[in-house]
Amino acid sequence: MEQKQKTLKDLNLLDRFLFSQAADDPDTMRDMLEIILGREVVLKLLPQTEKEQRTHPLNRYVRLDVWAMDEEERIYNTEVQREDTGNLPKRSRFYQALIDSNLLKPGEVGFQRLNPVYIILICPFDLFGYGLYRYTFQMQCKEVPGLSLQDDAVRIFLNTRGQHTEGVPQELIELLRYMEHTTEEVSASCTSERIHNIQKRIHAIKSSEKIGVKYMQAWEEKILEQEKAREEGRQEGHASGLREGLTQGGIQKLRKQVEKKVQKGFSVEEIAEMLEEDIETIQKFIFLLLIL
Repeated sequence: MEQKQKTLKDLNLLDRFLFSQAADDPDTMRDMLEIILGREVVLKLLPQTEKEQRTHPLNRYVRLDVWAMDEEERIYNTEVQREDTGNLPKRSRFYQALIDSNLLKPGEVGFQRLNPVYIILICPFDLFGYGLYRYTFQMQCKEVPGLSLQDDAVRIFLNTRGQHTEGVPQELIELLRYMEHTTEEVSASCTSERIHNIQKRIHAIKSSEKIGVKYMQAWEEKILEQEKAREEGRQEGHASGLREGLTQGGIQKLRKQVEKKVQKGFSVEEIAEMLEEDIETIQKFIFLLLIL
């Protein structure tokens, strides 16, 4: 199915391009983290968008959406996710393991030096179905209520369409609404000064001719990748994927194509569309890439 391109002006903060452009600004990233976490965040290192992490010393890289570290050396990986791919909880587990594996040198066993890590996923849907705006997960003992593992690993799933406001700061509710509807009008309806500041950055981004060109180039590259992948798929005769019983050579070809797309930062949905495969098939290949 042919995708219709949004204009830069029509993007919102749930679109990865705009989110990464906004998060490049340390003040914007700090403001978003402070609203999400409800505490002060002083960044030690500048945010890094699409930060590459190696899954194994001899293996491939995987891109993280936005990576940041504060002065307490807590690490934050923040990602926007438009569609429920059915694997977000396990994807968050993988991100956690990926970050942890890069914090120690090969052979190092000083596990006490592992940084606290926050995995934050922002979605326009309720992944767990309880109507909450925020779901925070930390390891707890099943047999002893209140006993925490204290491994400094936190995973937060944010739902822009939450329904229950009890115990949720108004500023967070406003931010989540603004992220799904990133306009001057929605910003003006917010009481949060930090959201007003974020909107100033968004206005500058959407008004930038340079960023407009960058957005067009990124879109054109994506379309070219799709066309190339489809043509290769037709030539290789693997459009029917694993369902039709590919030859070993065809499977290897598809595996390499999936790996290239993953390295370029394409989502599971985008790769499936490019290669004319179903999402489940692509997820299986990505899983194999991660464990091999």
